[in-house]
Parts: sequence; structure tokens; C-alpha cells
Amino acid sequence: MRLLLSIAFCLLSGLCLPSSSGAGESPVVIELYTSQGCSSCPPADALLQSMAGRSDVLPLALHVDYWDYIGWKDTFGQAKFADRQRAYARKAGVRMIYTPQMIVGGMDHVVGVRAGALDKAVRRLSGIPDPVSLQLERSGDAVSVTARAQATVPQDMVVQLVRVRPTATVAIDRGENAGRSITYSHIVTDWTAVGKWDGREPFHRRLKIAGPEEVVVIVQATGPGRILAAAVLR
Repeated sequence: MRLLLSIAFCLLSGLCLPSSSGAGESPVVIELYTSQGCSSCPPADALLQSMAGRSDVLPLALHVDYWDYIGWKDTFGQAKFADRQRAYARKAGVRMIYTPQMIVGGMDHVVGVRAGALDKAVRRLSGIPDPVSLQLERSGDAVSVTARAQATVPQDMVVQLVRVRPTATVAIDRGENAGRSITYSHIVTDWTAVGKWDGREPFHRRLKIAGPEEVVVIVQATGPGRILAAAVLR
């Protein structure tokens, strides 16, 4: 009874909001590389938006800046998101990057709006056991992160903190989407590496968190490589 009362207090007060993913339980991370200045992107934005509420996937929209030159500066665009997309391309031995493009689980590349290919990739990666368990617990303005290797893992991993704005509507005045008002979802506002990890001992870190955005933590093989675990606090 005392445990139940403690949990109820945490949930009502907002002082602690635990989230965890055991081995094999992480949602599949879907990174959409998109731009407000790209006329081909709204259908992909809508596809990502349709994933809201699903427990098997973790959709993330990373707005790039390389379309800004055509007349509209993406209000969510960041150069480091384009750099991350280029890093994926180098890892895959690909010279070109595209919008829209989805990277699934850090492994599968889906260019354009291909719902069937995306679903196939999600189902394939959902069947691969996660070698890392990940637990998050929020207390006030801090989040405690604990990761444990449950199986053989790469010796070179990075733990990343991602902040996410759930939704926003933007009236676009110039560029290829001029005159349109588009609602975006799962908008990444920041993506920061918070520590390297070799998996030999559990990873523990207490992170200061500011602002109302959702908190996502991702454990990924460097490269960037396979995403080994992910958890979210909303």
C-alpha cells in the first residue's frame, strides 16, 4: 500500500515520472529529415504526425537548414541536424542526402514517402532484441538516466539527450511551400551527446532539464550506428 501511495503522489505532483525500456522493449526510433522549404516534405510530415500515440515507434522530426537558401528560413532548422544526416550518409557510403528521408533505428534509410517500406523496416527492427535496458526518472528540473547492457554491446556507444516539441503550426510566406500553413509534430529542438559508454558498467547520469519539451534519451553505437535503446518522458 505504501508503494502505491508513493507512486500516486509522484504522478499527481509531477516530482517523479519514471520511464523505462527493458531489453527488447524500446520503441523503434524514426528520424525524419525534413524542411519547411521543401515541397515534397508535407506528406512525410503528415505520415510522422500519424504515428502519435503509438507505443512501438518513437517519431522524431529533425528540420535541416540546407533548403533555407530558396527564400524561407525553416523556423525549426538547425545545421547540426543536417550534419547528423550527412554522418548517416557517410556511414552508408552514400554521397547524396535528401528531404524527406527517414532513418529507422539508426540503420535503415527510407527516402521519400514510402509508408510500406517504413512499416517493413519498423517490423524488422522490432523483432531484433535490444541489448540495452534504459530507465529515466524525472524529479523537478533533473532527469536521472540509467543504462545497463543486457547482452553483448559495442564498446563505443554514445548516450544522447533529445528535446522534443510535440506540435506547432507554421504559416510559410516564401519558398516552395509559400502560402501554406502546415502543422508539424515531434519537432526536435535539441540533440546533445551527454556521455560516452562502453557497456562494461552501468551508465548513470543526472541531467539538468529546462523547459517544457519532452525528454528523450537514446543509446546509440557511434558512427552513427544502430540505436540500441530509447526512452521518453512526456
